[in-house]
Amino acid sequence: MASNEALLPVTSRQDLLSESKSDQIPETRRRRPIKVHLAVYSGLLLIALYVALIVTHDGSTVQHGAKDETSTESRARLAGVSEKSNDRVSRLSDDRKVEAFPWNNTMLSWQRTAFHFQPEKNWMNDPNGPLFYKGWYHFFYQYNPNAAVWGDIVWGHAVSKDLIHWLYLPIAMVPDQWYDANGVWTGSATFLDDGSIVMLYTGSTDKFVQVQNLAYPEDPSDPLLLKWAKFSGNPVLVPPPGIGAKDFRDPTTAWKTSTGKWRITIGSKINRTGISLIYDTTDFKTYEKHDTLLHQVPNTGMWECVDFYPVSKTQVNGLDTSVNGPGVKHVIKASMDDTRIDHYAIGTYYDSNGTWVPDNPSIDVGISTALRYDYGKFYASKTFYDQNKGRRILWGWIGESDSEAADVQKGWSSVQGIPRTVVFDTRTRKNLVQWPVEEIKSLRLSSNKFDMTIGPGTVVPVDVGSATQLDIEAEFEIKTEDLKLFFDDDSVEADKKFSCETSGGSTARGALGPFGFSVLADESLSEQTPVYFYVTKGKHSKLKTVFCSDTSRSTLANDVVKPIYGSFVPVLKGEKLTMRILVDHSIVEGFAQGGRTCITSRVYPTKAIYGATKLFLFNNAIDATVTASFRVWQMNSAFIHPYSSDDLGVPSRT
Repeated sequence: MASNEALLPVTSRQDLLSESKSDQIPETRRRRPIKVHLAVYSGLLLIALYVALIVTHDGSTVQHGAKDETSTESRARLAGVSEKSNDRVSRLSDDRKVEAFPWNNTMLSWQRTAFHFQPEKNWMNDPNGPLFYKGWYHFFYQYNPNAAVWGDIVWGHAVSKDLIHWLYLPIAMVPDQWYDANGVWTGSATFLDDGSIVMLYTGSTDKFVQVQNLAYPEDPSDPLLLKWAKFSGNPVLVPPPGIGAKDFRDPTTAWKTSTGKWRITIGSKINRTGISLIYDTTDFKTYEKHDTLLHQVPNTGMWECVDFYPVSKTQVNGLDTSVNGPGVKHVIKASMDDTRIDHYAIGTYYDSNGTWVPDNPSIDVGISTALRYDYGKFYASKTFYDQNKGRRILWGWIGESDSEAADVQKGWSSVQGIPRTVVFDTRTRKNLVQWPVEEIKSLRLSSNKFDMTIGPGTVVPVDVGSATQLDIEAEFEIKTEDLKLFFDDDSVEADKKFSCETSGGSTARGALGPFGFSVLADESLSEQTPVYFYVTKGKHSKLKTVFCSDTSRSTLANDVVKPIYGSFVPVLKGEKLTMRILVDHSIVEGFAQGGRTCITSRVYPTKAIYGATKLFLFNNAIDATVTASFRVWQMNSAFIHPYSSDDLGVPSRT
């Protein structure tokens, strides 16, 4: 039997986390499935507790595919991942006063997307370890092979040549060891100097402790990476003193330090302060924990799925995760356990002590004013550097907004957003810009170009045929005379606090908005999802533009959460208002001003489906005439199906 020291990571003797308030330790113990009657009074005893978990585990594992009669909610809470469900949807499902909508197979079949990645069936959540290897893009994902709800989490696996057409491969990793018996959770890939791959991932142990584990390809010569081996010395990291057993997850891609070591960060919390822990390693088997934190923000709660990467201040290309220097900024992204929102901030990274400082503390990670990748349904995102095309690509999990009962009925839950490129906005110098990967254009079929001028209170049908799968690119201009009248009117006060969420949606009329498109609409507009701009007077009488997506009238169904999403979008002098919308059945992705502000919505119409789906242009402003120039493409379906040897272009392995 290995010694205790061999089972624990190498850490500094002086641990700042051990000085944190002790209320986290009792809380962790209360949440464990077994009672421990020995009180823990110091960090030393806490280490001993975790050693005991490792050394004395009973070796029991959950059999892959075995039926678990425990409810999804209770299993998730026991594991410490209640954030994987949508509380607002769950409340709808559990509210006996809300009668379930009578969904039929025709409606539910229409909801399945045509060019967004999703498994053949069942539940999916976080993207894991995306990478490009030997000619193939690899995508791993949190997957339940047994049901359309969270649980029994394994790593699904798919490959693509272009990030659009996907082949499902066999499951990559299953919970077959004591250290991941309750789930093979989120992780990240790192390319070593020799081109080999290591994968760090979080395992939920047989005692529901979150630990970090190492895996690597069994056959590095296999471009499909079909088989993965788990390191015999796992776990390589356990929760350090002061960190809860269920508050230590989602290791990042590693980056090189100036001393040649590898460095990773892992999300956690101390009391209500969200933190990112820092570890250095030379072999990914033993680690040295920093006394300092990469970053921390009070009152933000648990940080999960932390991401950390460089962006160029001058170029539009992506950067390898290890790049640093004077022409580089660094981004921290954290997924907020409390709010299910992905927040990011841009700042400066100090390699010498492993810390990061935001450029603007007033929009730091996780606070209410912080920047978001997406102001809609978008969570647990992960980027990777695509060395094939020199770009950084963002994946994001798009959960459902309908009821769990509807998901079970249709047999699947969740999709992934279209992969996006991510770069620093060299014009505003304050935010990132995201844009669908260029390969999505390969699905464009026939298109129509439109130039329309629409007066106040106007709705115009756009004749594009069926409007279920579309790519829309548009420019808008408000009539110059209307803008002048607006600014000259002293009775119009600055609306500094305008919010898409609280404005009343696209029916709330203002002098200069809203105007945009109603997608996934039926002919009578009884169901519609407006995606639009709203322009108002901001500080110093300057124009303030917001970009919104209103799902409040998207469906007649009553067991669906129908929020109004949106946020401010920077518009610089001389720029027209621009938007792009991708419509793919039950998902709508909007990108304003080249991707400065993005909104993803899930939509579940009951009438606006198949051939009854229409597109409308509208201007609901009171005083403004708007000119719209736009092109609409019909979109083909992507080729997403199980692999065969013919698809892969390799000999059959029979």
